[in-house]
Amino acid sequence: MTLPIDPAQIDPDDIGAKQTTLEMDHEEAIEHVREVFTDAGFGVPVEFSPSELLNEKVDADRDPYYVLGACNPAVADRALAASDGQLGALFPCNVVVWEEEPGRQRVYHVSIMRIARLVGVAPDDDEMADIVAETGELVETAFEEL
Repeated sequence: MTLPIDPAQIDPDDIGAKQTTLEMDHEEAIEHVREVFTDAGFGVPVEFSPSELLNEKVDADRDPYYVLGACNPAVADRALAASDGQLGALFPCNVVVWEEEPGRQRVYHVSIMRIARLVGVAPDDDEMADIVAETGELVETAFEEL
């Protein structure tokens, strides 16, 4: 199978990649990210620790890694309508926190709305452009507070 896009040609801005480093304990960083994203207009209906799961199930010996599934319900509703329901396969918008070293956490996010347009899951039209812009502003607000 040939990919419809060349991953090496994708600029991080094309996928709405955002990242920052927090100088704090892993658990403290998770709480901080959850609070900041909630204040920015997201709920966090899903969260889990892949590192705990993998360490338990396959003895992976992974450093702390946590996923916060953030969602703005109004925007999510619009995105579902604009994509004939298909974008829901990418929900929620994940924000990940992983420990680079004790006391130093990386926070990372990519825009599922932008990715959905790139791979054809969502339309490349004005309505979706508005949704991408709105979610981008919400995420930008959150990252400014991190």
